[in-house]
Amino acid sequence: MTEFAETAPFYAAYRPGIPDAAVRLLTKTVQGRPRPVLLDLGSGTGQVPAALHAAFAEADVVERDPGMIAEAEKALALFPAITVRLHNSPAELFAPPHPGWQADLVTICRAFHWMDQPAVLNLLDRCTTPDATVAVMGDGSLWTARSPWTDALRALIQEYTGAERRAGKNKAYTAHDRPYREILAESAFPDVEEHTIAVDRTWTPQTVIGYLYSTSFASRPLIGGDAPDERNREKRITEFEDRANSLLGKHAADGQLLEQAHFDVLLARRP
Repeated sequence: MTEFAETAPFYAAYRPGIPDAAVRLLTKTVQGRPRPVLLDLGSGTGQVPAALHAAFAEADVVERDPGMIAEAEKALALFPAITVRLHNSPAELFAPPHPGWQADLVTICRAFHWMDQPAVLNLLDRCTTPDATVAVMGDGSLWTARSPWTDALRALIQEYTGAERRAGKNKAYTAHDRPYREILAESAFPDVEEHTIAVDRTWTPQTVIGYLYSTSFASRPLIGGDAPDERNREKRITEFEDRANSLLGKHAADGQLLEQAHFDVLLARRP
């Protein structure tokens, strides 16, 4: 069982996509190349290759959770012009599809913290073009967001899952203690440029709850807890939803909740 057990349908439906400004930034890294190749590690439900499909001839999509990669397959089937290869594998064990294969752009979105980062970067040194770009991206979560409504929501989640942030059913989340820029600087891709994109998101109570069920810290198995049978687990989940709807409704204006976030993009290259 991965940290994201039972989350894939909610991930596909409720996770925010990558901002248009990030799509433009990433597309520029392969401008002028005749048949650029994308490697997306920790792909989840394929949001990044779906957003970048028009800029690439091929995409290798790597995701270790079977439910997630099934959702990615469905999403990417909508773009027949790009050749998509799916790899149900951890990023660290990715194997190029054929001899001589090289990626022009590697993307890691909201996933680098789950990986053995030095091992992944060593692997990328062996399977990317000389002038390839490695893009590490992310934007935090509603757990880390700080506003009156997200603070109240986090406190409610803690009533059901415990004070410590979870990372799936049986693990606590381990916060990353080093800036990604430092880790990239020690790799074969030390030339790093940083971009921060301001993002204003509008949520409703329904989309917030759907989003929570897509996460490793508030998935349905976590909210259901250790109730002895399915009926009691569903009762606990329903209670949580009722309380979350009530709480969020009190903070909403005309049924909407605003999140002011920022989406960070690190573009790393060889010297």
